[in-house]
Amino acid sequence: MPGCQGCPSRGIVDITEDDMSVQMSDGYGKLPVYDWLEGYTENIKADELVEIQFKNTRKEYYVNNKKIFLKKGDIVAVESQFGHDIGKVNLTGVLTLLQIRRKKINPGKYEFRKIYRKAKPADIVKWKEALSLEQSTMLRTRQIVKELGLDMKVGDVEYQGDKSKAIFYYIAEDRVDFRELIKILASEFRLRVEMKQIGARQEAGRIGGIGSCGRELCCSSWKSDFGSVSINAARYQELPANAQKLAGQCGKLKCCLMYELDTYMEARESIPKVLLELETTKGKAYHHKTDILKRMMYYSYSESSIENLIPIPVEQVKEIIELNKRGISVDLMKNDIRESDNTKAGNLDYVKTEDDINRFDRIVKKSSKNKMH
Repeated sequence: MPGCQGCPSRGIVDITEDDMSVQMSDGYGKLPVYDWLEGYTENIKADELVEIQFKNTRKEYYVNNKKIFLKKGDIVAVESQFGHDIGKVNLTGVLTLLQIRRKKINPGKYEFRKIYRKAKPADIVKWKEALSLEQSTMLRTRQIVKELGLDMKVGDVEYQGDKSKAIFYYIAEDRVDFRELIKILASEFRLRVEMKQIGARQEAGRIGGIGSCGRELCCSSWKSDFGSVSINAARYQELPANAQKLAGQCGKLKCCLMYELDTYMEARESIPKVLLELETTKGKAYHHKTDILKRMMYYSYSESSIENLIPIPVEQVKEIIELNKRGISVDLMKNDIRESDNTKAGNLDYVKTEDDINRFDRIVKKSSKNKMH
């Protein structure tokens, strides 16, 4: 205790900052944890951030400054530009901050609106009434658009939870003057009107559906960034140019064409791109297609026909190209390499495929070890 003359016997000593730094560096600073949230949360705590999902794929971020206990699936009343809206809790806490970071949103500059409360029974009743009006409102809006002769398609309508506002999602190739349309909609439905233009991919995501793979559409389940997909993505993966198979439900090229493109691009780097015509004892062999992942190239003796294709591994194609440069021709069917002066140069191993009609003709010899004496 302070002032006690006998205290040194208890081992109480003063520790300075220098002593502490020495102790921390002497084995105590191992395996540090990097605080990647440092400097990113600004003045907002991570446990206050909530991701709220509205109709279809629309999601926004709110701050729970009232410390309301929320979990995924809770229906809440949130602040809106005019009145209040109703949505479902999708993410809370640090997971919300991860989503914000992934979408490159700066929390210091983003205007987080507030969560008012968990939805009351009266809020839910009014919200369901608003949802029941969306289909009829969309059909009536399409009639008005047709009467006005506007070159646009109204794909969806989303009512705000208090029925004071509605968002009209539309698709248009060019700019549309819909000022007259807004006046008619506002007077007929007695609400605030917001027009929001979306693309064909976003429309498919909002409507939803099942893809050709048998699973829910990526754009409606998890994908939020819609980049352009080029037909070159299909060419690099050696996919047939079939418009029906390559197009999704939105009418555009499927987003999944981009998922494995990097893998194919990397694999193509080791595949020969020049001197693809091989010199053989039967004449020139022409390249027709390449199985990139199996690393197999297919050749035939006809430049225009794909019948009687001969599969050759990429490594052997490289060997043949090098031999051709030295004036050596090969017999692809007999699997040996012949020089122009009839001198022996080596052998090539022929890889049998599942399409080889002679693959079952091999005689398996029993080992002498298994014979009974």
